[in-house]
Order: sequence, then structure tokens, then C-alpha cells
Amino acid sequence: MSRIAILFTVGLLTSLSQFSFAQDPTALPDRQPETTAEQPVEPVVPTQPAAGFARVSLDTFPKLVKVYGAGGIRGLEPYQSGFLISNEGHILTVWSYVLDTDFIAVTLDDGRRYTAKVLGADPRIEIAILKIDAQDTDYFNLTDSVDLRLGQRVLAYSNLFGVATGDEPYSLMHGVVSAKTKLHARRGIYETSYQGTVFVVDAITNNPGAAGGALTDRRGRLAGLLGKELRNSQSATWLNYALPIANLQQAIDDILSGKVRPAGRDNERSKPAESLTLAGLGLTLIPDILAKTPPFVDTVRAGSPAAAAGLQRGDLVLFVNDRVISSRSAFEEELSYIDRIDEARLVVQRGRELQEVTLQIK
Repeated sequence: MSRIAILFTVGLLTSLSQFSFAQDPTALPDRQPETTAEQPVEPVVPTQPAAGFARVSLDTFPKLVKVYGAGGIRGLEPYQSGFLISNEGHILTVWSYVLDTDFIAVTLDDGRRYTAKVLGADPRIEIAILKIDAQDTDYFNLTDSVDLRLGQRVLAYSNLFGVATGDEPYSLMHGVVSAKTKLHARRGIYETSYQGTVFVVDAITNNPGAAGGALTDRRGRLAGLLGKELRNSQSATWLNYALPIANLQQAIDDILSGKVRPAGRDNERSKPAESLTLAGLGLTLIPDILAKTPPFVDTVRAGSPAAAAGLQRGDLVLFVNDRVISSRSAFEEELSYIDRIDEARLVVQRGRELQEVTLQIK
């Protein structure tokens, strides 16, 4: 037998003898004899953070809602998240294609379903407020919202992937604030019209359906609105972030007070004898082939009021006189309420920039 084989055999026998020795209680001189007396078993007590998160989440879930609307094809999921901000059915969520429909459904934490309408929106900061016919609901008081510091633990609530459809609870993630930065410094990398400060968190909140969810501190105090999905165009990485409530407060107040309203018919408004038209302004838009065709500028006639105002092909109209424009038909409808001698103040998105232009026939 070779020397290597002998050494291997000796080593194996030694290991087996040690194993047998360890399994024989009588061979362990320091081992105490086993007793058959029943020993008391201490109850397993949850750690304080886990117990605290569970308690906080139970108080938070009734303030959250699931939002359903347009979409349904690959990459355009027909759902997102939101949360109540009053006891009269006002819901804060993100402004997205999901709301580009005449039928928006909202499901509360207890499974009750409502039809919602868009009370107002501000695409410049990508928020919208919905209204449902519900009273005395639990809600976040925006005046009690908090700021967050770097490294602070946070909870992110959302209906990611649309897993909750009835009275099932929201999904909950735990993380920390890893950065506070301005999105405008990332233009050219992340596609968004919002250019303010955001909380960057290390929880994976950038999932389908998560936009519009709530970011709170460990005590359940509201801190931010989970943003829409953003991907770095250079590295294909996703940005997990939330918009601070403090940065949204003024826009929310304006919408609730009626300063920012969706375009459309209004019983208090009447149409003038001669109103503004696309032809009169020197504009053509992309063909109206869908129920909610976006109001993209197709052509601008040389020497027209639109050309003088600086409108360009590819501009997307977001506002007309502080009213949100969600479709080509809504744009034309809003122009029909403006007298041809009056000006039309537009906010358009040009690439990643927002531009303000004033149209007037002289």
C-alpha cells in the first residue's frame, strides 16, 4: 500500500474514532447526566424593530389605496398606488398614463371599491389628486409630514406588481435613506420632468405598481410619495426614490383649492363667439387615432402665432391656462373656451425640459 493511501486510512480512522467519542455521553468527562425532567421553554419574543414595524403598518394600511386605470399591455401595467390625504376621499398619487382614461377604479384597504375622478394634476412635478365618494376614511395629515436625514430607517408601502386586488394588504419594504439629491442634476440620464429634491432609498421601490405609494419613517409619519419608474439610460440601473411631501405641498394646495384643474366642460364657463383654433394658431397635432391621443405638435406653420411663440415639432402640451391637458381632444376643447383676442398660456414638454409659451393672434 502506498504511503498516501496509508496516511488517508489513518486519518479516516482517527476522524471516526473522534466522532464516536463525541456521540458517547459516558466518554465525555465534563458532560452532566441528562435528566428527564421537563425544562421550561422561554417564549420567543419578536425583536423590537419587527414588533414596531408590524404595529405601525397596521395603523398605516387603512390610509392606502390601489388605483386601476389605463394600460394592460407589456410594460404598461394598468395599476399604481396612492394614499388618502383627507377624510373626504382625496387621494394623492402620481400623474401617469394609468389616469388617462374616463374610468378610474380605486380599492380601499378593506376591499371597498369606488370610481374615482381626477380632481387635478400637476405634470410638472408628476402628481395628481383623485376624488372618491367616501367619507370618514383614515388618512395622512400632510401638515404632520416629516423630513428625513441620511441613514434614517424608512418604510415603503406600495401595491407593487398589483399583488393586492381586494382587501389584501399593501406590500411593505424596510430600508434607509441613502441619499438626498436633486433630479435635475441627473437630466440626460433619468427621464423625468420633476427637477426637485428626492429621497433615494436602498429598498427596491422602483417596481411596476409601486408609483404613488407612501414613504414613512419608522413611526409611520408620512415623508414622501414613491416616484414613477426611472431607469438610468447609460447603465440601465433603476433609481429607487420618493418625492418629499414638503416639495409637493404647494401644488397639492393649489389643486385642492381649484387653482389647477383638468381641462373639459365647466358649467360656469361659456364659449366665445370666436375662439382660438389650431388652424388659426398655425398648428397641427399628431393624428387623433386613440381615445386619449397625446397632444404632440406635428407641424408649425412658418410666420404663424405658434412659430412666433417658439413652439416646435415634437412639443407635448401639458397645460393651457393652468388647466391640465391629457389628450389632443382636451387641448382643442380648451382652446374653444378662449376668445381669439385673448392669449393662451401653454406649458409644453420639450425633450426633458419644460417650456412656457404664450400664444396670441395679433
